[in-house]
Amino acid sequence: MNSEQILVPSGTVVTAKGDGPTVDLSGTSNRVFLVTLSITRIIEQESLDVSIFGSSDGAAWEPKSLAAFPQKFYTEESPLLLDLSATPSIKFVRAHWEVARWGRGTETPMFEFSVTMKEVPSQILQEARAEARTLS
Repeated sequence: MNSEQILVPSGTVVTAKGDGPTVDLSGTSNRVFLVTLSITRIIEQESLDVSIFGSSDGAAWEPKSLAAFPQKFYTEESPLLLDLSATPSIKFVRAHWEVARWGRGTETPMFEFSVTMKEVPSQILQEARAEARTLS
């Protein structure tokens, strides 16, 4: 998996909690990924929680998320490192989101966002680990 995987397609508009499509990790040579959340449109006084869940078979999902972005309130782009090297049983991932709204106006939240995932090349990981060793 050298190309970018789509956990939530660009331009997705949500007004309630939900799940993105299932992404198969079987083609990955490395189990470390850069996951990017891009929020492109919001309305005021609302929050978005996005987490990544894993599965060994693509049908039954782990009850606890593998990783989660901090709660979001604004348009922004946020990176998250997802390291699955210690969990070889996870063969599939998907994004899950929760939305909330408070205050005046409509009670229905609205977010437009996307989530992408890209495998971190092993050379970059080796360089980062070597640099981390020299710093410790």
